[in-house]
Amino acid sequence: MGFFKWLKNKVFSLDEQKVDIKQEGKDKEQHFKKQQELKQQKIEKKIIKTEKEGFEAVAKNYYKKHNTDKYIAGLSKINDSFSRKIIELQGKYKFVNDNFYDDLEEILIMSDISANLVMIIVDEIKKEAALNQVNDPKEIAEILVDKMFMVYANRTSVNTTLNYKDGRLNVFIVIGVNGSGKTTSIAKLANSYVKKGKKVLVAAADTFRAGAVEQLNVWTNKIGCEIVKSEKQNADPASVVFKAIEKAKESNFDLLIIDTAGRLQNKVNLMNELQKIYKILHRLDENMPHECLLVLDSTTGQNGISQAREFNIITKLTGIILTKMDGTSKGGIALSIKDEFDIDVKLVGLGEGIEDLKEFDLDNYIYGMTKDLVEQ
Repeated sequence: MGFFKWLKNKVFSLDEQKVDIKQEGKDKEQHFKKQQELKQQKIEKKIIKTEKEGFEAVAKNYYKKHNTDKYIAGLSKINDSFSRKIIELQGKYKFVNDNFYDDLEEILIMSDISANLVMIIVDEIKKEAALNQVNDPKEIAEILVDKMFMVYANRTSVNTTLNYKDGRLNVFIVIGVNGSGKTTSIAKLANSYVKKGKKVLVAAADTFRAGAVEQLNVWTNKIGCEIVKSEKQNADPASVVFKAIEKAKESNFDLLIIDTAGRLQNKVNLMNELQKIYKILHRLDENMPHECLLVLDSTTGQNGISQAREFNIITKLTGIILTKMDGTSKGGIALSIKDEFDIDVKLVGLGEGIEDLKEFDLDNYIYGMTKDLVEQ
């Protein structure tokens, strides 16, 4: 079964189940009443069994459903734009032809999918359409959704899990240009671990941007984690990291998140700063940092791809945080990043709330982006 059919079955089977359950409740109301006493006697055993054997699965399913709702809401602008354009394209042509594919390419490119990846997707669609003798534009939607999923999932293995392990000091470095949402993402990331009961420390090593340290200070006070900062602007970022490492070791912190400068206009200085920070970390553990996360503003489109290219030259990136997904009508940047750099998007910002930074979920991402296509 293709990804499109899997999504469609998932959506409509849920609706059918609701109808069936409702009807069954009407038809068998008397039966349920008679069985009420028996069910009451068994309820404690069922609760115990659920807690023992099924709680984790239930919690996982709830989390998945909750995340699906978040993705649908957060990607609503993308779905409204992308799905509408594809549906309009389907109505424009009676049969699939070269002009249809030209228009499809334009829609995909305008959705911030790179030109190279668009060619791959459209070529794959053409091959499958020819193989299965598909000539109806409405049937192309199914193939399109499948191919969008496959070009990401088949690139290499998809790993969205952050490299965090209990029993050690975990160190995450976060980089990104000013205005990308870096500081807010750090706060949201820190909050997610605080909520899990972890002891989190933030190092305010972006000492050159006016207000960066104070902004982080406000956030850390709000979410209940500690911060290491310099009292003067333009201080050496490495010195802040050194103090943070010392504090993290002495006080047994679980996670240290390091904010860094994102001054791409001065790549030499930025590279030197990062090298000094890495040198300090390697004195403690050569495997540090465990994550180097690049924050990209999804509303910047192809400019975000250029930033990823530049930062990937400066340092080894382990993952991407895509911010402001709820504020863009274009959603192809995640596919383009994976294709060009083979770097996984690990987190996405789906709203302004402190808990709206979510682990990237490919199923929910493609579904949120193409919801109206899947459900038409």
